[in-house]
Amino acid sequence: MEEFEASASAKKTKTIYISTVISIAMVLLMVGLLGLILVHARKLSNYVKENIVLNVYVDDVAKETDIFQLQKQLGVNPQIKQTQYVPKEIAARNLQKDLGEDAIKFLGYNVLPSSIDIYMKAEYANNANITKLKAQLLKNPLVKEVRYQESMVDMMNKNIYSISIVVLSFAGIFLIVSIALINNTISLAIYSQRFLIKSMQLVGATKSFIRWPFVGFALLHGLLGGFIAIILLVGLLYLGYREIPDLVLLKNYTEFGIIFLGIIGLGMFISGFSTFLAVNKFLRLKLYDLYR
Repeated sequence: MEEFEASASAKKTKTIYISTVISIAMVLLMVGLLGLILVHARKLSNYVKENIVLNVYVDDVAKETDIFQLQKQLGVNPQIKQTQYVPKEIAARNLQKDLGEDAIKFLGYNVLPSSIDIYMKAEYANNANITKLKAQLLKNPLVKEVRYQESMVDMMNKNIYSISIVVLSFAGIFLIVSIALINNTISLAIYSQRFLIKSMQLVGATKSFIRWPFVGFALLHGLLGGFIAIILLVGLLYLGYREIPDLVLLKNYTEFGIIFLGIIGLGMFISGFSTFLAVNKFLRLKLYDLYR
């Protein structure tokens, strides 16, 4: 009879631990998904900003060597990510592709000027910096005109800022909810062990002797939950990249590694700390309080 009860108790404890690990893994999976969304949103924002084109049209009489020299000067500007020289012949071909007709053949000559396309770094891709750069460029005698979509840049930065605030607020709320869920799950698991905790205390075991095995198992559960969450995240990433191939452009293994380590660290910390608090709670209770 005693062996049966011991076996039933061990099976119940094992079931509780498994459910705790799964619960931790599911919560960490949601945290990891949110982290990946934040990383991809930031990289997508930077990608869009760094693809804003500032067209610098040069004078028709400008020599190509002078244009290359101007391009070289622009290339060392810390605000500029890259530049691209577009001769008037290539500009004409590009226009023909866009229109589907040969405008040069219709007009009889090439009216398009040569240009240097400038792509700004993400942190400088705003109207204030671009306006300053535009004013500097117009002082150069080689530059005839500078164009860019000012309204689009302004609207894009405002929208990105608003979306960032919303996403970060949601991330903060979700993190608090996740911590509360893991804490409640672990508290329930420790509650089922309250009589064991009190029995050990009554036979003379010290608080630290009772506490640390529970905390050790909690750290292990957090580690296992983190690994399970990471495996699921990798699977979701694989499916995402297969369905949307362009997402590969936003891939960054360093950032993914930081998120995965953060998931494991968060799982172990919350699990261990929640267990520490829960065990301390039952260590402080009187024997008759365990039945309430």
